[in-house]
Amino acid sequence: MSKMEELLRQQEQIAVAIEAEVVRARDEAARGAAQGQYEMAVLMHFARGVPKNYPEAMKLYKLAAAQGHTGAQLNLGLMFENAQGASEDFVQALNWYKQAATHGNGEAQWRLGMLCEEGKGAKQDFQAAMQCYKMAAAHGLAEAQVAIGLMYENHPGVERDYAKAADWYKQAAAQGHMEAQTRLGQIYERGVDIKQDFAQAMHWFRSAADAGYTTAQLHVGLLYEHGQGVKEDVHEALRWFKLAASKGNADARTKMGFMYSNGRGVKQDYHQAMDWYRLAAEKDHAGALSNLGFMYEHGQGVEEDESRALSYYARAAKKGDAYAIKNRDVLMAHRAEHEAREAALEAHKAALEAHKPTK
Repeated sequence: MSKMEELLRQQEQIAVAIEAEVVRARDEAARGAAQGQYEMAVLMHFARGVPKNYPEAMKLYKLAAAQGHTGAQLNLGLMFENAQGASEDFVQALNWYKQAATHGNGEAQWRLGMLCEEGKGAKQDFQAAMQCYKMAAAHGLAEAQVAIGLMYENHPGVERDYAKAADWYKQAAAQGHMEAQTRLGQIYERGVDIKQDFAQAMHWFRSAADAGYTTAQLHVGLLYEHGQGVKEDVHEALRWFKLAASKGNADARTKMGFMYSNGRGVKQDYHQAMDWYRLAAEKDHAGALSNLGFMYEHGQGVEEDESRALSYYARAAKKGDAYAIKNRDVLMAHRAEHEAREAALEAHKAALEAHKPTK
């Protein structure tokens, strides 16, 4: 049997299995079984073997939810939160999540926590959010463990504690959660509240980077560039930057521009640098905008253009980029000084002309 014939046979088997699932779920739902109603609703909700039909999915979810099916209650919350089959309604979403959460549904507890944290459907309540996240985390839900880590790391309603954040990230990281692995690497990289450990940082960055997480790929590159936790290797750094940049990471694209602009790991090439900075600037990256301003100001890879330089500096300055603010102010001062000298020269010429003898 050829590979194509084998592929077709597998696809046929999958189609038959899906059809059997649809028939079974439809029969179970018709008999009023909560699980059958839920499964048929899921098929309609996510268009698995049947056309997508939000209104019918919602009806079936409600029938199953009335019988206490927590998965149906959870998915009703999702539909109201995401305006699927009904208008966006955070109050309804919160109420359905509460029902499922009360019966121990971990995902519902996590999603309820997010609504409490963001103040959607009810008054913002950070303590309630943390309580919900911890209940979900007790089920081993990695997303909830990350949410707790984030609250300890940088949330205004919780006292900052990077050591506690790291503990929660470790739990999610051990499950292969790429954001958790990356954030754990960043905490080891910074060394605040825990001992700085570049080797540990590299370990966690590589775990996420090898799985394709672009932020982690960027940080692997940074560690190679500066020889932290590994032997310095700008060529290896460039390889990781390019990998992340090719997937749209604006920080990595900016770093690629820097590497070409300064000849780090590659031959200096201002035109290539401009190309990478422009790609990052499409995402309004402050550093890229600032560097574009510098290159236009000094005519690197482009014709010198102070007006365009100021335009880029102004865009970056709005984002709080200190480098852009300084360069904008210096350039504007130089231009004002130049214009003042020109005006004084013209005034002097005019005065000389006015006192020039007529005969």
